[in-house]
Amino acid sequence: MPFEVVTVPCLEDNYAYLVHSADGVAIIDAPEAAPIIAALEERGWPPGVIMITHHHWDHVQAVDELKAKYGCPVMGPKAEEDKIKKLDMALDDGFSGGTDDGLCQVMSVPGHTLGHIAYYYPKGGAVFTADSLMALGCGRLFEGTPDMMWESLSKLAALPPETMVYSGHEYTMGNAKFALTIDPDNAALTSRIQDIETARAENKPTAQVPLSLELATNPFLRASDPGIRKGLGLEDATDADVFAEIRARKDNF
Repeated sequence: MPFEVVTVPCLEDNYAYLVHSADGVAIIDAPEAAPIIAALEERGWPPGVIMITHHHWDHVQAVDELKAKYGCPVMGPKAEEDKIKKLDMALDDGFSGGTDDGLCQVMSVPGHTLGHIAYYYPKGGAVFTADSLMALGCGRLFEGTPDMMWESLSKLAALPPETMVYSGHEYTMGNAKFALTIDPDNAALTSRIQDIETARAENKPTAQVPLSLELATNPFLRASDPGIRKGLGLEDATDADVFAEIRARKDNF
């Protein structure tokens, strides 16, 4: 079976993901057990592993129930091992495991939390970013610094542009409204917002997009854009400082 990702809406606006590859089925993040179990049973997919991106409750609260039901091991960031607790395998930046399209690389992407990681499948063409890089946004800096998050986003932005980005929440419409205040003359952004409005009217998810679209429309990845820098009055600032100003404005939006 070819590489496949299933998006599973959970709670009010969270997403979990099922990744089917040469190595079987992985659950990425565990916000809510019932919809994840339903999606697995609908497809007859027994999960082989639960992979956690960071310690926040809305990404881990279903771990115990899922592990009890399926008996599968739990992996997550070593830097947050004391907060997630029941990890069977603690992962560091650069860890790589799996075969063929199931090959997965761990990327350290701190900022939202200090130990946040992303899961990158180079042969599958997918990266699971949870609350680091988000559709038209990035996560709040609950534990890290702007410089830390900018470095994390820069690392993700350097992946192949055709990589599909799967983020952790359906925040896209709210992020889009803010993005317009930073990048009002961006035709690609205006077009994307129209697509988002259409999709959400049909209750379709919008937090799963190619990296190329994020690079063209997400203001948090566009700190080097001359128009954005001019609009912020930061023509001579570093990219990291421009990012920090955009993040500060979003926090007050």
